Amino acid sequence: MKTIPVIYCLAAVFILAPACRQAKSVPAATPAATTPQDTSGTTVPDPVDTAIAVIPDEHTETPVTQADPTTTDESEYVFGGLRFDTLVHYFGDILVSDGPQTCSFTFTNVGDTPAAVYEVVSSCGCTDVEWTREPRRPGEKGTITATFDNKAGPIPFDKTLTVWISDLKRPVVLHLRGSVHEKLEPLSVRYPVHAGPLGFAESELKAGNLRQGETVGDETLIANLSSSPVKVSFRNVSPGLSLSVSPNPVPAGATSVLRYSVTASNDLWGKNHYFADVLAGGSPTGLKLDVFAYTIANFDDMSEDEKSVAAIPMFEATNFNFGDVHRGETVEATYKFSNGGKRPFKAYRIDTDTKGATAQPLPEIPAGEKGTVRVTFDTSSAPSGECLVIVSLTTNSPLRPIVNLFLSGKILD
Repeated sequence: MKTIPVIYCLAAVFILAPACRQAKSVPAATPAATTPQDTSGTTVPDPVDTAIAVIPDEHTETPVTQADPTTTDESEYVFGGLRFDTLVHYFGDILVSDGPQTCSFTFTNVGDTPAAVYEVVSSCGCTDVEWTREPRRPGEKGTITATFDNKAGPIPFDKTLTVWISDLKRPVVLHLRGSVHEKLEPLSVRYPVHAGPLGFAESELKAGNLRQGETVGDETLIANLSSSPVKVSFRNVSPGLSLSVSPNPVPAGATSVLRYSVTASNDLWGKNHYFADVLAGGSPTGLKLDVFAYTIANFDDMSEDEKSVAAIPMFEATNFNFGDVHRGETVEATYKFSNGGKRPFKAYRIDTDTKGATAQPLPEIPAGEKGTVRVTFDTSSAPSGECLVIVSLTTNSPLRPIVNLFLSGKILD
């Protein structure tokens, strides 16, 4: 039996692949737009402060009125008074024989006071970085230059540069992306999700962790598989989702950048899906893009004194092992905890990552009181073998904005 040790209240992120998770499928085209929806299902998001962060993955859809698509505002690239020209550089498809690859990110001080980039940290030793270290006065520009050594062989890569800016609490993360090949394959192979004349690497896109009151996004490449330029547009776009393509039209036999972003809604917590139908030359392609984001509380405005007395969920155990059960049996799991803070504890939402697993809503737990998370797991559709279900709580605790609980055991035929 596989066991999973979990130590709570540590600043760590565990990347887990639940054995009970159902296989993913590419979303089929549907006639109506859908609102961002809550779900049960799990994928691993970016690290969230000191939480153990895992987010759900399956979803349901409900119709909404059509929303007009919007474009990504370049103000999203302003951090600590510095505006970056982009947050992602695409080297595209390169060959092993091409050797080291270099790119630069330009930033401009658009604020009223001097600002400086005082540290840039690369995610691995394969990428060297240099940057303008002197403070930039209003209107002045600076650069961050990175060189990827291209020695790892034929493999896709996504290297990051973590940028620390004066007077900014959280760092900015820049990306260097591309794919290294021994020889180049056709665009239709490199972008296998086909939608009319367009090709996508995938149709489900991750926006990342989203704090209330903020916007988060990313970008990817789309390919024009045809011999003529193609104008890309979107309809039935979920509220809160913004999309833009550049250049647009997409040149024949080339790629463009698809930028997407999600703006938080006070009504949504946890993992939510946002959708858009893709049109090529004004005609439907049959592809519905699926952008997901995980919404958590925003504690930036809390003082250190407020955080010191905030709610703290302290669980007696975070793993419930149900042993060996036959498929079709129902498992009832409980997780007892106490609120070790001086303010009430609230779980805005509880998600599970596996079909058949559901959690009961949790009432607000006063300071110093105890509570119990209750999960029911119908194993009828679970595959045989070792099984791991992840239960994710989105909370009002600054120390534990996301709490993961685990349900494990073995499913017998």
